[in-house]
Amino acid sequence: MPDPTRPRGPKIIAIANQKGGVGKTTTTINLGSALAEAGQRVLIVDLDPQGNASTGLGIEADEREYTTYELLLEEIELSQVVQDTEIDNLKIVPATVDLSSADIELISNEKRSFLLHDALRQTAMDSYGLDYILIDCPPSLNLLTVNAMVAAHSVLVPLQSEFFALEGLSQLMLTIREVRQSANPNLRIEGIVLTMFDARNNLSSQVEQDARDNLGDLVFQTRIPRNVRVSEAPSYAQPVLQYDTASKGAQAYRDLARELMSNQTRAAA
Repeated sequence: MPDPTRPRGPKIIAIANQKGGVGKTTTTINLGSALAEAGQRVLIVDLDPQGNASTGLGIEADEREYTTYELLLEEIELSQVVQDTEIDNLKIVPATVDLSSADIELISNEKRSFLLHDALRQTAMDSYGLDYILIDCPPSLNLLTVNAMVAAHSVLVPLQSEFFALEGLSQLMLTIREVRQSANPNLRIEGIVLTMFDARNNLSSQVEQDARDNLGDLVFQTRIPRNVRVSEAPSYAQPVLQYDTASKGAQAYRDLARELMSNQTRAAA
């Protein structure tokens, strides 16, 4: 039973798509940065063994002594795995390739689907006063992604503006439905965000129209443009809001953060 004396916890959003290269990690980093810039206290949980969200926020490999692997599989102080970033209000639990073996190790654990859920709701989390937790999922529908969905209140899906984009959504939606039925009945879809959008390209416009026809209000109004600054920023270990704050990509992620916060306000009303 929930403790009524505890503060209301942060909004937990899993950012997921089983297809790689759709802008999932880019969206996690930059949405988190935009929310932090807007004064929200944000924690990013890097749940991808590639550790790209960690790298993209300037956390060097030798600075990742304790990671999401330890958060899931070892009893370790939360303060040892949560790290500051160079961005005010933005923290991260980093990942390393060690996480790639977690799926195998989780199989024998009877609470295997609830480990992240429990880790993110421990009382030690209260001291951070978080508003949002964003979980960067791996590009597959494995036990790590299931952990993220069981832990989350909602799932945000980056959708690349390309041919067959919508076809890849069916398996993800099926997984969300299965998690609802088995472990997290309140899980909902936060929304679909179109990424790598090129307004000059008829295909991008067609994908957008198909997405809105099929998914309606689930599709965010904000579209993330195909932008060279967004692509360059990770190689400088920075989100685009820090790398080129005036770029179209940075502005798009600010718009997405505002739209997300506005949706949250309406949902709470």
